[in-house]
Amino acid sequence: EFKKNAGIWIMKPIGAAQGKGIFLFTRLSEISEWKTDYKALAKPAGKSKEDDKEVEAYVVQRYIQYPLLVGGKKFDMRLYVVVSSFSPLKVYQYRRGFARFTNSRYSSDPQSIYDGFSHLTNVAIQKHAENYDDRTGGKMELQAMKMYLMSQYGVERVDALFWEIQMIILRSLLAVQHVMINDKHCFELYGYDVMIDAELKPWLIEVNASPSLTANTKEDYLMKTEMLHGMLDVVDMEGLLTGTEEHVSGWD
Repeated sequence: EFKKNAGIWIMKPIGAAQGKGIFLFTRLSEISEWKTDYKALAKPAGKSKEDDKEVEAYVVQRYIQYPLLVGGKKFDMRLYVVVSSFSPLKVYQYRRGFARFTNSRYSSDPQSIYDGFSHLTNVAIQKHAENYDDRTGGKMELQAMKMYLMSQYGVERVDALFWEIQMIILRSLLAVQHVMINDKHCFELYGYDVMIDAELKPWLIEVNASPSLTANTKEDYLMKTEMLHGMLDVVDMEGLLTGTEEHVSGWD
């Protein structure tokens, strides 16, 4: 696949968060160099070669080299999904969410791939940029993002985009439905990261089983607390719902 599709690729550790350990590459030799460096750093003093620590498991993806830009900057969207049952599959999506922006203007030039401030949208990375905006936290509320896209591409096209995002969420859950343990006493809150490319096509970047609930702005805090309050209404531990509701406290 790599030989057939030249360009930029991205590597992510499967057990990390906040952008830690993520890097981009264009040559397979860079993987060999990284693996060698990783083992050298991970090897404690006095340990033999046989005691070398195994390299952490990573996921490799083709990098979206031409993302949709707003103000010249790259962004992705964090969406919240609650699964109250896998058998039968019952899914609620929160109406609100946010887009996370890079601090620097984006460049598709492969020579720029080592600049995390223009390529990685993680807040944990962007907040260390010299001109980071504490007021917005590098975020835009989902509804505001949708309104902006409608002003640029029209209502019909943007509605189709968000419908396809809903289908991505459903397809991803259907793909794992048969291997998930179903317990009527359990539920799961997922954080979906979705990116839109320059052709207005959505791409699933990753699904977080433990999405961050920390907030870096007042608006972010209010949105997440309201989301969690509504999530508890969806879970319905008091047994107040009929089970046929299509809309519950901001969740659809």
